[in-house]
Amino acid sequence: MKIENYIAQLLYRYQCVTVPGFGAFLTEIQSAQLVESSNSFFPPKKLISFNSYLKNNDGLLANHIAQTEKTSYEYAVSAIQYEVFNWKKTLQETGVFSIKNVGDFCLNADRNLIFTPHDQTNYLSSSFGLSPFVSPLVKRELFEQQLEALEETETIQLVPEHKNRYTFLKYAAAFVLGLGLLGTVGYPIYQNEIETQKIIVETAVQRQVQNKIQEATFFIESPIPAVTLTVKEGKLPYHVMAGAFRDEENAQRIFEDLSEKGYKAKRIERNKHGLYPVLYGSFSTYAEAEKIKNEIRAKENPEAWILIESL
Repeated sequence: MKIENYIAQLLYRYQCVTVPGFGAFLTEIQSAQLVESSNSFFPPKKLISFNSYLKNNDGLLANHIAQTEKTSYEYAVSAIQYEVFNWKKTLQETGVFSIKNVGDFCLNADRNLIFTPHDQTNYLSSSFGLSPFVSPLVKRELFEQQLEALEETETIQLVPEHKNRYTFLKYAAAFVLGLGLLGTVGYPIYQNEIETQKIIVETAVQRQVQNKIQEATFFIESPIPAVTLTVKEGKLPYHVMAGAFRDEENAQRIFEDLSEKGYKAKRIERNKHGLYPVLYGSFSTYAEAEKIKNEIRAKENPEAWILIESL
């Protein structure tokens, strides 16, 4: 059974995919990049690295193969072991080995394993459909030439006509004089009308204010019912895993030990593969889970990993 495709499928969904007995593929999100020197744009992507020290079986790859192939968990583990054996044999014989769409392996002079990731596949699902592109330079020479030609064009001067100018001024003066007389007579009448309207509006406003005060007083006399707010607990889809155990007693012992150390440890019911998972804790954001996972790896368990529950 070829397990390369299953590894690639899990890299889209998880930050760590462990191949038992061989090592773990780790991913890190890289932001979009703009290279001005080459006018190139690169979308966000996942950078893949390899850690040969993380070899313990966390159950992720085996469970995925078992569910996809509709087979047992034990058979999936055996298939992984057989495939890893072939990989190591190829490396010992040829010194090089490649995993499709993931990367290449080789042995250096000290027989240490060197990993080179493939850049053709972007495992960041939020960047699906985005690809790198090169933008051509914007040429502005033609626009600048048109602007210079426009500046050199002779300015057009507008000359107003003087025909019948004096006739227009005569009628304008008569109109202004009429407005002045009308304003002198009509202004007192206008002021009286404003004062009358002002009194009417103020009376109506005072009447409405009194009505509102009476209504408010009436309702205040009655008891105000209490308001009860129900706040739903937010979902915690990011779990920092301590391990999955075949023996329930071992799972309980680890759970109690983590609780004594101050972790908000949890136990999950036995899954369909007969394993008892134990968690360090559950979190609402990936950033919180990533921080706790890094602290745990540095202090006590370098094999702690994050399980992301489907949202």
